[in-house]
Amino acid sequence: MVNALAQVPANFLYALGTLRKARCRSELRLDEIPAPARLAPFAVALGAEVIVPSGGRAGGDMAGGERDRSPVHGPAAMALARSAAAGASAADDADDDGDELATGRFILLHDPDGSAVWDGEFRIVTYIRAQLDAEMGNDEMLGSVAWTWLVEALETHHAPYRAAGGTATRVLSESFGTLADRPASIDIELRASWTPAGADVQAHLEAWSDMVCTFAGLPPLPEGVSALPRRRRN
Repeated sequence: MVNALAQVPANFLYALGTLRKARCRSELRLDEIPAPARLAPFAVALGAEVIVPSGGRAGGDMAGGERDRSPVHGPAAMALARSAAAGASAADDADDDGDELATGRFILLHDPDGSAVWDGEFRIVTYIRAQLDAEMGNDEMLGSVAWTWLVEALETHHAPYRAAGGTATRVLSESFGTLADRPASIDIELRASWTPAGADVQAHLEAWSDMVCTFAGLPPLPEGVSALPRRRRN
């Protein structure tokens, strides 16, 4: 971001304030990362990781400290299977030793003069990547399903937007020779961008963070249960 706050437009400062109010799931770690310098006069970027502690359960925080017991899928299911096979010996390791299920980037761009391409003064640019098992990754509908997750997340969080576009990519990894015992895997990547209807982008970050958790295979929070606010590390 910029150094001189006096030169930062009021609209962008307001947008930054709404980002800080976002309530994200406890499994999601958000950190500010260097923002691209050439895409817009003003920008902020967040990096995300979905981490489930080794030996822990995957699921959202609920009232009273309980955990959501809904079935998990994809990376979360694989992580829990590995954890169960390993036993309880490493169950109490530090959080940093947990399983990384998905990663992503959320970038908010701002041009006070507006952009005809964006159809507005703000643009949100995102990236999500997660590893799937081969069976799920070979689903021909995977790309369209990933896009549907994004649209549904924005609608669920009542995050008005326009001019959305994106690309879903599957990356097949196969190992040979001395690495032949490694199972084949498929990564799903979604690059998407859209223009928020205004400077209040809290719901957009919350929607995107839920989508990262969906990519990771975590179950959705039960209706009526709110995610706990997370403090982003500087």
